[in-house]
Amino acid sequence: MATRIPSKPATPPAQKPGRGDGDAVVLERRPQKTAPPQMFQVVMLNDDYTPMEFVVVVIQEFFNKDRETATQIMLKIHLDGRAVCGVYSRDMAATKVNQVMEAAHQAGHPLQCVSEPVE
Repeated sequence: MATRIPSKPATPPAQKPGRGDGDAVVLERRPQKTAPPQMFQVVMLNDDYTPMEFVVVVIQEFFNKDRETATQIMLKIHLDGRAVCGVYSRDMAATKVNQVMEAAHQAGHPLQCVSEPVE
């Protein structure tokens, strides 16, 4: 049986932040890492009406490909039904799609072009 009441442990007096010499809290600055922007691929789709030469010219003009590369892309579109013409940021991909669709519309061709996120 205890005859004495246990004493409370001594607590140091509270100090105001920034007033103590060695008791200051320093937050570590961590560099923020930003993720690269989501990229989108511009895909041209095959149809049975748009002339192959028109597709080659469009690929050369809007995607800055040489004639041989543009012809290879056109043949891939023709044989596989679709081909990637380029990979861009979202805004650039949308602009490319609009340019191709506008050129096809003005020429009276049903050429279709879409942008898809790169996975």
